[in-house]
Amino acid sequence: MWTRREFIARSVITAGATLVPAAYAQNVSSAAAYPNRPIRFFAGFPPGGVADQVARLIVPDLSIRLGQPIIIDNRAGAGGVIAVESIAKSPPDGYTMGFGVSGALTSSVTLSPKLPYDPTKDVAPISLVVSNPLVLVVPSSSGLKSVKDFVAAAKAANAKFNYGTAGVGTAMHLAGELLKQTAGFEMNHAPYKGSAPAATDLLGGHITAAILDLATAKQHIQSGRLTALGLTSGKRTTLAPEIPTIAESGYPGYEFISWFGFLMPSATPQAILTRVHTDLVSVLHDPSVRKKLFDAGVDPAPGTPEEMRARIKREIEISSKLIKAAGITVE
Repeated sequence: MWTRREFIARSVITAGATLVPAAYAQNVSSAAAYPNRPIRFFAGFPPGGVADQVARLIVPDLSIRLGQPIIIDNRAGAGGVIAVESIAKSPPDGYTMGFGVSGALTSSVTLSPKLPYDPTKDVAPISLVVSNPLVLVVPSSSGLKSVKDFVAAAKAANAKFNYGTAGVGTAMHLAGELLKQTAGFEMNHAPYKGSAPAATDLLGGHITAAILDLATAKQHIQSGRLTALGLTSGKRTTLAPEIPTIAESGYPGYEFISWFGFLMPSATPQAILTRVHTDLVSVLHDPSVRKKLFDAGVDPAPGTPEEMRARIKREIEISSKLIKAAGITVE
């Protein structure tokens, strides 16, 4: 015969044992039915920028594979931080996803002590999407033909050069600061809300130079309005093999890269994360999509969630050292 206390204890244990499988079954059922309504996709820069272009190239095919419309929401500003925050703070139900640009996931940790998310905890990495070559460009009317020409002119200008980027703490900004450190000269940073507006002001003569995504700069280079002086990557890209790297232009060891990663809220059920990863990688391996991405000026770079997570942690450390050495702050 049980005592009253034993009866209550056994009743609670029995009820818990019944509830846990029920909750598990509900989650499995929800993931199995996923998706059953439209999905929102956050892109961290304005329409016309490379993040927006890449999103619009992969989203239609991803939408087909998932079987639901995907609505692109351009949350521009703060070097991509606003978009990542929007993802991190959305319900983890599988109906929010988007891009995290490298700067918003790495350098922002050091630049923004009050960063509204932890990129190692609050978002779930799905895969790298593309490697995004960066290029130092000037108006063709400047007469500058090489990185060495540029450095010499910048030194002669006595810190009066202004260079534009997609924002404070972005890969473009850090690439510029690393060039200053490597070559030993000064120039002023002019941050914009994306590469597209920086390119517009460069073409308009409002700034001296810019470090842009190759995807954004490519059309202006091909039209002859901008001159590409050097790539920030360690080696040349097949996207524009004629453009030398800054490293081979007299500054060995110089290298800084940019990339986009695909994110969802961290507590999203694993079954949904796996489904999205499988479909995303399929899209990035599709020959027609790859050609479109190459034509847009980016390199497809599908991988595993674990690889992307490791890259984020590694580059947080690298960017932190660069930021502190350069004295970069967010005003």
